[in-house]
Amino acid sequence: MLEGRNGLWKMKNNFKEIEKICRENGVLLILDEIQSGYGRTGKFFAFQHHGIQPDIITVAKGMGNGFPIAGVLISEHIKARHGRLGTTFGGNHLACAAAISVLDIMVAEKLLQHTEEMHQYLIERLRTLPKVQEVKGRGLMLGLSFDFEVANLRKTLLFDHCIFTGGSIDKKLLRILPPLNIQPAQIDQFIGALQQLLNA
Repeated sequence: MLEGRNGLWKMKNNFKEIEKICRENGVLLILDEIQSGYGRTGKFFAFQHHGIQPDIITVAKGMGNGFPIAGVLISEHIKARHGRLGTTFGGNHLACAAAISVLDIMVAEKLLQHTEEMHQYLIERLRTLPKVQEVKGRGLMLGLSFDFEVANLRKTLLFDHCIFTGGSIDKKLLRILPPLNIQPAQIDQFIGALQQLLNA
């Protein structure tokens, strides 16, 4: 099931088995889609890759495309009760308008399909790079594993090439989280800079 290691949790079973255990024991399956939701992995929610159905989903980040907003999606089988859920800034009209605009643009620009297309293009380009041990993740939520710590690589990408990449608890992992509307030319720019630094 779940095994603790250095303060982290390592999943030993697959998602369907965890869902089954929750159902058999009357436990709610709660998923955090704050970073992985809203198309980041190529599907609207990351859990859709695994054929499961959570009871509660938390969302944020992509929901407002940078505008502060978050939400909790609750399954219909959990009956609403007055006073059960409170919120300090709930119902902010500007935030809600931003969230609706994000959904409209995702549909109009076919961003889920575009994310999957750019994933395939990015994976092909990443295969041309030296020293990459493994490419992890889905869609446009990827990590590159190296056999060295990537702090200096990230710093050089940022200051010399104006390319921001993410860090991780795993100091040898370079996180890539481009916008969902990224274009091949921008991917090529990133690959070119990274290839130059890795060759050097």
